[in-house]
Order: sequence, then C-alpha cells, then structure tokens
Amino acid sequence: MNVPRENAPHEPTAAEAQAAIVEEFAFFSDWSERYQYLIDLGRQLPRFPEELKTEQFRVHGCQSMVWLVPSGDAARMTFQATSDSAIVSGLIALILRVYSGRSAAEIVSTEPDYIQQIGLAKHLSPTRSNGLAAMLARLKAYAAATAA
Repeated sequence: MNVPRENAPHEPTAAEAQAAIVEEFAFFSDWSERYQYLIDLGRQLPRFPEELKTEQFRVHGCQSMVWLVPSGDAARMTFQATSDSAIVSGLIALILRVYSGRSAAEIVSTEPDYIQQIGLAKHLSPTRSNGLAAMLARLKAYAAATAA
C-alpha cells in the first residue's frame, strides 16, 4: 500500500540534521559528557560487513582504521562506515546523519557547520581533526563523482 506523500514521515534536511546535532550537544555541560555521547552514538552504528573492510573503502589520513562505502545514485546516496576507534565511530555517526540519504548535489554543497557550532574542532586532537577532514573529503569526492 502506498502512503500518500503528505503523510510520509518527514525526512530531515541536512540543515535540520545539523541543527538537531547542535541542539543535542548543547544539552551537555562539559566535554567529557560530549565525548561519552559521541561514543554512545558510535555504538549505535549498524553492523558493518567484514567483507567491505577492504583497501578500496579505507579512508587514509585517519590515525584509526576507517572504512566508508557509498551506494545509491545521484538522486539519493547512502553510506556505510565504521572505525576501530570509539570516538571516531561517533564522528562517523554524526557524518552519516548529516550526509547519508541525500542527493549527490546536496552532499557536495553541504558544509559541516555543526563541527564548529558544537565546538568539536577545538576539542579534537590534530590527528582526529585530520581524520575527520579526510572522511568528509572522501564522502564529498564519492558524491561529486556520482553527480558527474
């Protein structure tokens, strides 16, 4: 049975997803609580198939091991990702929330403003910041290639 479009659940836009992340992080009073929240988010990532942990999908530039797998087409791309690091898994959960399920064009044009807004940029080690930048660059590169 097809549900009429107006009754379909509202899929938040990338901007709405970012605003929700900012709101959630504002709830915590210090960075130890925020790190714990990130770890909890990472634990909720869907199971990642072992057979996808290949060099083809590995994100280089991260201190920890990270794999990012794109699927879909220019109209709607989705991503699966995982890391061997608890905090990086949480960062992945945030990235997927903002970018997965979007059109390639929206992915390419969406800046990760939430990173600055929640103060994440100031509280990550340089190696984690580099890894986060590498994950975002790879995700946007997949989207740009799909859009082309």
